[in-house]
Amino acid sequence: MKVSLIITTYNRPDALNLVLKSAFAQKRLPDEIVIADDGSGEETKELIQHLAQKSPIPILHAWQEDKGFRAAMARNRAIALSSGEYIVMIDGDMILHPCFIEDHLTAAEHGCFVQGGRVLLDEKATEKAIRESQWNFSIFSRGIDNRKNMLRCKFLTRILGEKSRKLEGIRTCNFSLFREDIFSVNGFDNRFIGWGREDSEFAARLLNRGLQRKNLKFSAVAFHLNHKESKRMNLPENDKKLRHTIENKSILCNDGIAKFRQG
Repeated sequence: MKVSLIITTYNRPDALNLVLKSAFAQKRLPDEIVIADDGSGEETKELIQHLAQKSPIPILHAWQEDKGFRAAMARNRAIALSSGEYIVMIDGDMILHPCFIEDHLTAAEHGCFVQGGRVLLDEKATEKAIRESQWNFSIFSRGIDNRKNMLRCKFLTRILGEKSRKLEGIRTCNFSLFREDIFSVNGFDNRFIGWGREDSEFAARLLNRGLQRKNLKFSAVAFHLNHKESKRMNLPENDKKLRHTIENKSILCNDGIAKFRQG
């Protein structure tokens, strides 16, 4: 099954550099990487061009003009540009365990979307990782806030994994599903501007369509680099959009991925 890795980024090339290197080190490589770029400058463009020359797989760059936080639209552009049957989404500050893609493919199931977790690195651990170009971590590494999330165990994944219809804790920084399911709800809602709720609203429409949420425990491990929280000035409006989708049991958004679909 062909899998596309979608990486969302905005003006953080030092973090993206590590994320891409961890993607290159996967035991089961994705078949392509598409960078969902929400308006980064030349430094990010040059980094992608440089690493694309060394990459064992194709890297595509889906860039859009910087008009504020528009992660929903950036993801739609990148997914539309991709060609994988299965889509794995991460943020550009998530360093991947070598079995990350393998674990998502093992968990792939029609009728489900997959939600993975995060290992949180503190500020000092993040600075060290970037300074030393470190993308491998051990259980003994310093600066990890939730160390239990580092454990990868197939047995525990099988017995502790669960399916649900809950929206709480939805994050597309570690998320996967079949391509056809993304297009069946018209992808993310491009109208979301500013931090927050675009991923929950997308997941809500997937649930309204009848999909289930599949939570991964002790699998698909990813290390989240520390960063300052984004401003949340538009959050009330985004909350309103999410409530509308939930209350009206909406499946399709009017302004979604269809506008970027190739062919």
